[in-house]
Amino acid sequence: MIEIFSVDKDEVIGSAVALGRTGYNFALDQLFPLLDRFGEQRKLQSKNFYSRLKSDILAGCIMPPITLAFVDVPASKLNDTAAVQQFIQENIESGYILDGMQRLNTLKDASEEDSFNGTRPIFVNVIVAEKYDLLLYRMITLNNGQKPMTARHQIEMLTGPAIDLSAADFPIVTEKETEKGRTTGAFRKSDIVEAYTAYLTNNVNNQNKKIIESKLNEILVGRVMESNISEEQVTFSDILREVGRLSENDGVKTWLKLGNNLIGFSVGAKRSLQRLQAMDPDEFAQAIVKFDSAFDAINPSKVNVGKVRRELSSFFISGIGDFAEASVDDIEAAFFEQTMSE
Repeated sequence: MIEIFSVDKDEVIGSAVALGRTGYNFALDQLFPLLDRFGEQRKLQSKNFYSRLKSDILAGCIMPPITLAFVDVPASKLNDTAAVQQFIQENIESGYILDGMQRLNTLKDASEEDSFNGTRPIFVNVIVAEKYDLLLYRMITLNNGQKPMTARHQIEMLTGPAIDLSAADFPIVTEKETEKGRTTGAFRKSDIVEAYTAYLTNNVNNQNKKIIESKLNEILVGRVMESNISEEQVTFSDILREVGRLSENDGVKTWLKLGNNLIGFSVGAKRSLQRLQAMDPDEFAQAIVKFDSAFDAINPSKVNVGKVRRELSSFFISGIGDFAEASVDDIEAAFFEQTMSE
């Protein structure tokens, strides 16, 4: 088991943060299998790259702590070491290894040597967050500037579990899965990831091929840190539930499957979720028909169409309560004012 000897509350993300210790044998039996829970985790480095660490493990080194995370109960219910320790024992199979993949794989490699001592200690940082969005926020802000995992990759890595928790009842396929054949009516995983990035940063424009990746990653981290995600009441899973519910209308599904619309929806819905939840799919379908009609009035030769679609779909969804009742002419006027003010 993991012995917990310190626990405190991260006041920013409202999560329990604990420090504990276990042995190599427990880490191999209980923590190593958790690596498979992140299907998009970065690739392993060459064994030669970690040969020095393997030798040090066999010689008796103390590795930097592994970070074990859970998404479950609020920190108020885990306010002492005994409660955290019991929680881990009962929920270990639901944990995620946020940091330490390479170390655990090297530990596994070292365990195959005759001189391996499975009773040696390994320290574990434990984070229990109430929402995935808060866990990802903390992960990015703590790891900013570290290599080789970028902020964008961390978002991609955590999006899988976030989708699973969302209870969204619509199919999502990865690029690899699309190579095997067409899945009718499915959303692309890459679009979901971009929508999550937009939601997390509260910004619909996070892609720019003219900016080098390192600088783009720096900008992305800055937007995450400025977005006040820890104060948001609407989770990305809440938004995906609405995507699934509203997509019962075929026209809505077609509209939301367009990546730029989905990105705008994910940001705009943070401000209008209650109003969206009160709309039935057919009512929302009528609203987006008005959106498309008003959007067609924009001269595509004078704007970046994708960028403007993301921005206006976010603007439209955030004010869906008013726009659903407005005329196309009024929406066109609002779009014109919005694009002129940018």
